[in-house]
This record gives sequence, structure tokens and C-alpha cells, in this order.
Amino acid sequence: MAEPLKNMFDLPFLRQFGVLVHSGWSSFEEERFVRLVTRDDWDKLELKGRIRRITESLGATLPPDFAAALDVLYRIDEQCVGFPYLFFPDFVEVYGMDHWELSMEALERFTSKSSAEFAIRPFLLAQTDRTMERMRQWAEHESEHVRRLASEGCRPRLPWASALGMFKLDPSPILPILEKLKCDDSLYVRKSVANNLNDIAKDHPDLVRRIASQWSGRHPLTDWIVRRGCRTLLRADDEATMALLGYDGAAAAEAISGARLTPRESSARMGGFSELDYELQLQIRTPLRLRIELGVDYVKAGGKISQKRFLVADRAVSADTRITGMKKLDWKELTTRKHYPGVHKLHLLVGGRPVATAQITLVEEDNRTPAEEGAT
Repeated sequence: MAEPLKNMFDLPFLRQFGVLVHSGWSSFEEERFVRLVTRDDWDKLELKGRIRRITESLGATLPPDFAAALDVLYRIDEQCVGFPYLFFPDFVEVYGMDHWELSMEALERFTSKSSAEFAIRPFLLAQTDRTMERMRQWAEHESEHVRRLASEGCRPRLPWASALGMFKLDPSPILPILEKLKCDDSLYVRKSVANNLNDIAKDHPDLVRRIASQWSGRHPLTDWIVRRGCRTLLRADDEATMALLGYDGAAAAEAISGARLTPRESSARMGGFSELDYELQLQIRTPLRLRIELGVDYVKAGGKISQKRFLVADRAVSADTRITGMKKLDWKELTTRKHYPGVHKLHLLVGGRPVATAQITLVEEDNRTPAEEGAT
């Protein structure tokens, strides 16, 4: 089983970071910082709880003046790059709410080293217009990280973050940012624009259909955003969206002369994965665009079923052909999905229509050691 992400904040990491802070500010009390972080219920804290504990421990050991504390962090931030350092923007969220300009400068700087889409949200809630104006400026920034923050930070339904209710109700303030970024040459940015559109589609499908219609066919990079941004509508088999993007479910179903979905193993353990082979035989009368998906009927608590779709392939075909491939299906525990043992039905879908089925039995994770397995 994969090591929990929270375990990256172990004692060696904390002590090494303490040494680094001390190198930037000689008054920093390294041991006190480590004691504050690891006190009481540290072992029970999950990832976000540990990030916040580190933030609060920095608040207790850095200079009490926010500007002075930032100055210390600025001396070392070039050496603090990557996911573990999310507590840098979190520090701004916790201690910078009364220092808007300093906080915007800090988040603009820190986002290229970790990511500030979570930390910007309290500022959006507290000073919506002012913060959105800054984010519109960020949409034209030379750094792809800052441009991404302009979009990712204002997503109405950002995972693992509180929803932005005002943008779920009225997403119009977001649209000028997305408009600026719809042809961005960075895939990192385009993914965020698409995800933002997909968030909006869950509350305002008509608006996203209209945007998709306006954007489609203007630029290949924008077309990619539109397809990805409309995925919730496509998974719902929304006929207007499917037609707009060139999918014809009925014609695709008629073109299929054979279909197969075959798991390589009939069972899987929670925490592991399954490999699924698929095959489609098509007899094409007119050129088609195919959206091939895997539908998984997840077993939920109490035996209920909830289907989730995963994109397998999206391609144009113009002649009789045979499409084959393998799709990997992870059974790892996610923050957004808890797995339960039982029979999980699988569906190969083309244009939203099932063309082949299979099933996998998911069983509890085996926690036995190799020695214990050999003894049975």
C-alpha cells in the first residue's frame, strides 16, 4: 500500500526545514518549532491538519510582524519547491488576511514553488472584487504558475477546498479570466481552464454550452479545453453538447459490429489495480467521432451503486477499423472516493451507450506479510 502523503512531514523533514529557516534568520528556534509541530495529537492529524500545524508553529516562531515574517520566508523559498511546502501559501492565508497587498505579492511568489489556489480563496470570500481584479491581472502574467492560479483559485468547486458559493450562483466574474486563457500555450494552464468550465457546467450547463459553441473551431488549443471542460455534460449524455462536439451516439452504436471488455484478473484487492483489455470492431459508413468510456458501478455503503465514467479514448474514424487497448483501473483509496468490497460491474461505452460489460470482485486488502502468506 502506498505511503500516506502526510508521512512526508516526518522528523527529518521538520528538522531539516528548521535548519533552513535558521540559516535565513539566526533568531529562529529550531527545536521549539519542531516541538510545537509534533506536540499532542500530531500522529493523528491528516495531511491538511499537518500543513496547518506547521503553519501555526511557524507563526509562533517567526517574527510577529507579518512583513518581517515574509522577509524570512523570502530568504529561503527558492530552496522550498514542491508539494511539501504548501504551508508557505497557507501561512499567508492564516496570517495575511489583514495585509491584502503583501499577501497578494506573497501568493504570486509562492505559487510557482508549491501552489496557492487554496490560500487565495479566503481573500476571494473577504474581498471578492478586489481579489478578482488582481487575478485578472495574473491571467496575463509571464509565469504559467501565476496564470494557472488566476483560473484555479476561482474555481467554484475546487476539490479539497471550500466551494465559492458566490461563483456557484453567478460565475460571470470568472469568465473574463477564462477568456484570457482559452488559447494559453501551457497545458498546465489549459487544464485549469477546462476544470473551471467543468465546475461551472455543474450549476450552469446552458452557459457552458453557449461558451463551448462560441469557442469551438477557433483554435486547436481551445478545442481541447472545450472537450475537457464539457466532460460532465458528455458523461451525462447531454445531446446538445454531444452534437456540438461532433459525437453521434446512434450512428456510433450502429457502426459497432463487435465489442469486448475483458479484465485480466477476475478479482482485485483494495489498494491495487485492474487491467482491462477492450476491443471494438467498426464498420464505418460515414466518418464518425467516437468517445469511448469505461463505466464503473462502484459499490457504496449499504450495497448502493454509484457509476463513475472514465475516458478511454476520443478519436475520429473514417474507415472500417478495429480498436484495441488496455485501460488501467485503480482501486486506491481517494479523498473523494471510498471503496467497498463486492462485485463491481464494468461497462464499455461508446457515445454514452453500453456496448460490452464485465465484472470484477473487489476484496479487502491483504495485510499479511510475505512470511505469513508462506505459512498458510
